[in-house]
Amino acid sequence: MLRKLFRTLILTLICIMAFSILLVLIMRWVNLPYSALMLERQLEAYFAGEDYHATRTWQPWHTLPDHLKMAVIAAEDQQFASHYGFDLAAIRAALTYNQQSKSIRGASTISQQVAKNTFLWSSRSWTRKALEAWFTLWIELLWSKERILEVYLNSAEWGPGIFGAQAAAHYHFNTGAAYLTNQQAYLLAAVLPNPLQRSASQPTSATQQRARWISQQVRQLGGSHYLNNLKPVYPQWFKSVSNKLETWLEF
Repeated sequence: MLRKLFRTLILTLICIMAFSILLVLIMRWVNLPYSALMLERQLEAYFAGEDYHATRTWQPWHTLPDHLKMAVIAAEDQQFASHYGFDLAAIRAALTYNQQSKSIRGASTISQQVAKNTFLWSSRSWTRKALEAWFTLWIELLWSKERILEVYLNSAEWGPGIFGAQAAAHYHFNTGAAYLTNQQAYLLAAVLPNPLQRSASQPTSATQQRARWISQQVRQLGGSHYLNNLKPVYPQWFKSVSNKLETWLEF
């Protein structure tokens, strides 16, 4: 009886793992209409009896401005092009800082934030961190860096019910994401550590200072030339299969 139960549990776990990998693979090409973070915020508002509406308009990679891409890389994950989902140096630095300070510093890469925002919940726990690592691993294996950043820019929270660069641009600056100025992009990136408490359109002096720091970091990273490091190099057969799958999934 115990052996049968154990086998059932193992089989169930394998099926769940396989399904999670398949979901990540599908999302290499398919844009899901709702992220886990959007659903979480909706449920929080529902149980609190609050009126809430999440806004997001998906923008493909080529319509997102390079200076916005660079702004969030400079602000959130400057090793994005070279790491495999985890910035070990940043993790060690955060652990040292957290041991010596009352405040908590995170070390999540853009890939980890995509894993959390897309598939998981936002509260801190070892269970969530373990699942975040699992999804991050497969995201890095199955997606290109460009796709990871595209999903991030379309899923990041930039205000109450405001998700993605397009909604953020309209909400804060009454424009489209493609028409953001450099300074507006830097301000949007500057509020990402706490987008529900900070405003890109009404920035405090601290937010403006962080935006200036981001602009300096973008220049040090080489500006938009940095994005050339994100372009994947695939063999021809892989490109052919990928294009066919993308066409079939869109159909």
